[in-house]
Amino acid sequence: MVILGIDPGFNKLGYAVLEKQGGFNILDAGLIETKSSLKYETRILEIGKSVEKIINVYKPDTLAIEKLFFTTNQKTALRVAEVRGIILYLAAKKGLSCMDFTPLEVKSAVCGYGKADKKQIRDMLKLTLKNCVLPKNDDACDAIAVGLTGHYFASSRLSEKSLLFG
Repeated sequence: MVILGIDPGFNKLGYAVLEKQGGFNILDAGLIETKSSLKYETRILEIGKSVEKIINVYKPDTLAIEKLFFTTNQKTALRVAEVRGIILYLAAKKGLSCMDFTPLEVKSAVCGYGKADKKQIRDMLKLTLKNCVLPKNDDACDAIAVGLTGHYFASSRLSEKSLLFG
């Protein structure tokens, strides 16, 4: 199973492509950044093209994306919502199943504690992904955590279905 995890953002979007075969492998993880000097629609286009390229290269089965956490800056929240819309559109266009999770759900799934900080998340990722080198960027690590949450959720749903329909 290949999962694309996304920590959405407008200036910086974290992404991670995870593969589950026995253990987890990070096939790719990083940032998609746009320059503030570019026009808004150009930045949106760049984000869309970059995510579409990742989908085309890795052909994930599932998209796991973080839900919006509203801050006091409504302009930023709206732009991130628009980025999420583009990503969900691309996932639907490519036939991916989609799951979205709140930051609390991601932290709870990865750390067992919904108010975990960035260091605690990174530490748990190191324990979970023993043979993988984590990216230095927090947004990419967050995307890995979102992807893992997607895997945990998908696995639990599959287990429930097999128990029900055996």
